[in-house]
Amino acid sequence: MKISISDLKYNEKVVYGLRSLYKKYGYTQYKMSKFEEYDLYVRNKDFLMSDSIITFTDTNGKLMALKPDITLSIIKKSKDIPGFVQKFYYNENVYRVSKGTNTFKEIMQMGLECIGDLDDYCLSEVLILAAKSLKSISKNAILDVSHLGILSAFFDAAEIDEETRTQLTEYISEKNLSAICKTCAQKGIGKEKTDMLKKLVTLYGPAGEVMPKLRRIADGFKDKTPFEQLEKIINAAGDEYKDMIRIDFSVVSDMKYYNGIIFKGFIKGIPTSVVSGGQYDHMMQRMGRKSGAIGFAVYLDMLERLKVSQFKYDEDIVLIYDKNTDIKTLKKAVEELSQDGRSVTAQRQLPAKLTYRQLAKIQDGEVKILETND
Repeated sequence: MKISISDLKYNEKVVYGLRSLYKKYGYTQYKMSKFEEYDLYVRNKDFLMSDSIITFTDTNGKLMALKPDITLSIIKKSKDIPGFVQKFYYNENVYRVSKGTNTFKEIMQMGLECIGDLDDYCLSEVLILAAKSLKSISKNAILDVSHLGILSAFFDAAEIDEETRTQLTEYISEKNLSAICKTCAQKGIGKEKTDMLKKLVTLYGPAGEVMPKLRRIADGFKDKTPFEQLEKIINAAGDEYKDMIRIDFSVVSDMKYYNGIIFKGFIKGIPTSVVSGGQYDHMMQRMGRKSGAIGFAVYLDMLERLKVSQFKYDEDIVLIYDKNTDIKTLKKAVEELSQDGRSVTAQRQLPAKLTYRQLAKIQDGEVKILETND
């Protein structure tokens, strides 16, 4: 795919903003090689977005793979340290089949992982960072949040076998009520529990609207812990995200790997999720680890489809000056124009094909706006 200057500028700004955000919260950058032993991925294929993996034989005879995932590598290389939480962010390329072209593609991906002795603060921090990540990209974004502990509690109470859980989880993700009712009837799940599951699946909206309904559903459960945890973690996000964060129990993942809080982020103009993450303690256990873990990925390749006015220009401001302009005056003007985060390029003449939000000029020691494109 041919990438324009505007696309590069857009991705650079997104990456820079996310990197600054994650560092601010104490996450350190995780660097890794382009490949891992194939065995790491083949043992955990269900955890991957695609089971198509590019492999090659190393000089020592080992079968290697170009990395299709970052999380598995971080789990492999991190350590269990009692009472300690390790916080990593990454900006890496992965190699997997693109949904749009159905061919292998090198995809830039950012994300973070929080691994260790997790508590509710750690879970809420990661959820808030997912919301902040979305908001830094677009104001027209929502973060759908669910809790697999609640679905697990329902399955346990109804004594549902593993095969049926897998079937129902798929139908829940599709919000396929007719298939849910049919499966419950076939498995002898009573009307009361079937109706409870239907209520869970159809719940959707801001926490302020949904939580009262969810509390009434929780009254039918012996263990209310997952309900209380979900409410506590979402409330920790505060009023700033009260309309952005939505409760949606159709957000599900494979329970062999995931547990607890999970979420997906969407941006207007993109049909699939841009952010995806959650708690994966079960994955850690499958790999012989004792620590808990939660994280998310930002799929930067999806953003190529996004046309946001905030980033549709190469530069926010082009500032024209002439050979007689005082250097100190020019420096001061650039600093003042860029102090709110806008990009400013000072030029003697307007570059060909450069797109910009505003065109300005220093005239008689003052900045004059010549043209505005918004």
